[in-house]
Amino acid sequence: MTHEDSWDFEAGDQVTPELGVVERLGGGASCEAYLCFDEVTHGPVVVKVLRPDRVGEARAARSLEREAEALRTVNHPVVVRLLRDGRDDPRPHLVLEAADGPRLSSLLRRHGPLQPEQYLPLGIDLASAAAYLRHVGHVHLDVKPGNVVMGAPARLIDLSAARPVAEAAALLDVVGTDAYLAPEQCLPGQVGVPGPASDVWGIGATLFEAAAGYRPFDEGDPAASAPEAVWPQLEQVPYDVPRAVPATVADALLACLARRPEDRPTPAELSDALAPTYAALPKGRLAGFRVR
Repeated sequence: MTHEDSWDFEAGDQVTPELGVVERLGGGASCEAYLCFDEVTHGPVVVKVLRPDRVGEARAARSLEREAEALRTVNHPVVVRLLRDGRDDPRPHLVLEAADGPRLSSLLRRHGPLQPEQYLPLGIDLASAAAYLRHVGHVHLDVKPGNVVMGAPARLIDLSAARPVAEAAALLDVVGTDAYLAPEQCLPGQVGVPGPASDVWGIGATLFEAAAGYRPFDEGDPAASAPEAVWPQLEQVPYDVPRAVPATVADALLACLARRPEDRPTPAELSDALAPTYAALPKGRLAGFRVR
């Protein structure tokens, strides 16, 4: 990455006079994310700042505006909160709540599949967030392990792809992460339209990976010309769920991965399907986790 692509902030640098950098967290095509100490809230925050070569670019500005709009609309304990909107700053940024805990993607990479007392409450938390998003007329469109911070409750982060339902339904381009796209996100308008059921697919793919330790479909080939080679989920049947996963949970996960959006459960139905199995776990195994 060149200097023009990054602010190259290091520990002790200031994004603004109130925001001191602790460490770089990562970033995407348009933005970088830093853990900062915030003199306003007097605590840690995440600062999402436009890359220097994207400042003044209309598309990048609209993306940050869209994320700010979504965060202002969504007020839910499982979704990270917007603390301040700094889009008018010379370094356009958003100040976000710092979610405490590891990302699900990191846990899976380091330790393999989760135990039921971990992935079941995770599923209930994500279903709760999806139900609320649906209630306020928004969709996340990028539910995946990398956008889930594990905790009690779990936290859903990165609303950069989020849109109102009507805007999602009008999409003509691919929005989201290839391996976790619902079929209607792969080919919007051709095999359905992106919407709340797309988030249910994302939850299903995320929970499948959390419970199994592997993704439900083959890896796609971004360089391929055939859509089914780029996105195997368009035609491939999901892999089998490990036998250790309770049958009722496996059925719920596969239902989330139904090819047609209308065949998937609602978030409330998914939560109702997972809750009895979670409640039936031996109480001694729930130490450190809450019972819902």
